[in-house]
Amino acid sequence: MTPFLGEFIGSALFFVLGSGTVANVLLNRTKGHNSGWIVITLGWAMGVFVAVYSVAPVSGAHLNPAVTIAFAIAHKVSWDIVPMYILAQITGTMLGSFLVWVSYKQHFDATENKEFLLSIFCTVPAIRNSIHNFVTEVIATFILIFGILHIATPQNSLGALDALPVALLVFGIGLSLGGPTGYAINPARDLGPRIMHYLLPITNKRDSDWGYAWIPIIAPIVGAVLAVGVFQMM
Repeated sequence: MTPFLGEFIGSALFFVLGSGTVANVLLNRTKGHNSGWIVITLGWAMGVFVAVYSVAPVSGAHLNPAVTIAFAIAHKVSWDIVPMYILAQITGTMLGSFLVWVSYKQHFDATENKEFLLSIFCTVPAIRNSIHNFVTEVIATFILIFGILHIATPQNSLGALDALPVALLVFGIGLSLGGPTGYAINPARDLGPRIMHYLLPITNKRDSDWGYAWIPIIAPIVGAVLAVGVFQMM
């Protein structure tokens, strides 16, 4: 397996398990309907755990452009791989979102809440305010990257044994800072599925909220850069 394929499969895996949990909670007539935020945050954490454990030996399991950029700034990986990794991450989450839609197709059709339908693919702020939403994503991603930089080995990216610590880190961020924005903390996790929301023939769907889309793309990168800066000063 090549690093590109590793990032592609890993990104698809974590999105299926994470977004699949959101679908199970939000969509009508599912077995997990209305099971709550803790279930959603645990689902995303388990998605990260499975993905990191599965592909870390192949690609380092970045699964997130913010992680890849942070590792490049910190000289853990070459800048040459950054475009390839980001492409794999975006297309992997696109595949993952398609698989969630196929799996829950009947429940998508049975759900009229357009905000819920969008939330299964990408993040939607609880209270829309560009400044506050941006700052929240910067802070959450700062914590993610700062934690990952301490978890990762000095010589490389993430290994399979790092899967549980990273999953717990994501779980903690979801519980603490996920409320305002849905904690994208990953540009690929938001952009790829948002594109799929736009493309797929989803019953009752609204627009894909492109006016908000720049926040979960730019803010995590800003948070990542700040985290590397602080990490290198220690």
